[in-house]
Amino acid sequence: MFKIAVLISGGGSNLLSIINQIEEGNINAKIHCVISDRESAKGLLKAKEKGIDTFVISKKKYGTKTSEKILELLREKVDLIVLAGYLSILDGEILKEFKNKIINIHPSLIPSFSGNGMYGIKVHEAAIKKGVKFSGCTVHFVNEEVDGGAIINQALVPVYFEDTAKTLQERILIEEHKILPEVIKAFSLNKIKLENGKVKILLW
Repeated sequence: MFKIAVLISGGGSNLLSIINQIEEGNINAKIHCVISDRESAKGLLKAKEKGIDTFVISKKKYGTKTSEKILELLREKVDLIVLAGYLSILDGEILKEFKNKIINIHPSLIPSFSGNGMYGIKVHEAAIKKGVKFSGCTVHFVNEEVDGGAIINQALVPVYFEDTAKTLQERILIEEHKILPEVIKAFSLNKIKLENGKVKILLW
């Protein structure tokens, strides 16, 4: 069976969307474990309630060896690593051993409002301040460049004049919960094709 590891930092709403899709039979996969970079992440409780193994690998404890510790835990155990609201940066050997097997969900239409310092509510604050008419979310491969990997899928969300960062975040999150499980399903069916830095999903 196709096995994934999900990395989180917060509430785990994207994690829950993945769990739900697996339980409903829409994705033929198993969540091998959930890893967080902070003990306070509420998503860990959601995983434990579902009987999923959880681990905390924090930068506070492991420092520059954080990615190395994650690699030790996941090497030869999973087919895909999913960053679902994970706020730490993976680096080093894990990016080589899991090349094109690590994906992230980012709450904007990359390349807009992405890169260093652009995460969480900050992304939506920047979008509101700029006055963009559309934003959205992006699932992309993870490489050495922050938010710089090939784009796998995106969802478009309108930005209204009355929007706040919070209301925009809530509306984009709805789309995140749709496209992240869709991409995981495509991976599980070996339907992701990466060619010359561009991705084709063979399901569509």
